[in-house]
Amino acid sequence: QVQLVESGGGLVQAGGSLRLSCAASGTIFSINDMGWYREAPGKQRELVARISSGAGTMYADSAKGRFTISRDNAKKMVYLQMNSLKPEDTAVYYCNIWAQVSMFRGDSFWGQGTQVTVSS
Repeated sequence: QVQLVESGGGLVQAGGSLRLSCAASGTIFSINDMGWYREAPGKQRELVARISSGAGTMYADSAKGRFTISRDNAKKMVYLQMNSLKPEDTAVYYCNIWAQVSMFRGDSFWGQGTQVTVSS
């Protein structure tokens, strides 16, 4: 099926930057939306940013102006450039895609998550 592998997480000081990457593999006929979500301790998973197949983007209010989502369709990858990081950005970040896996079925898929920790 579809596998998503995130990378790029780590520990960074407030004000710093990180670039997350997510690579999709497996049986994929096409990819529609791709996105990044995060789950902070004690909180529900929330949308950070999404990018459509036409490259339209949507950001959470907390991410606007600081984060940039992009995609490379040839490589089946999605990226999240995170600048001006704040301690409240600390969370496990998950890659998500909506993919057509056959002529008749599409589904949502999640990566394993990558930890982002922002120190004050």
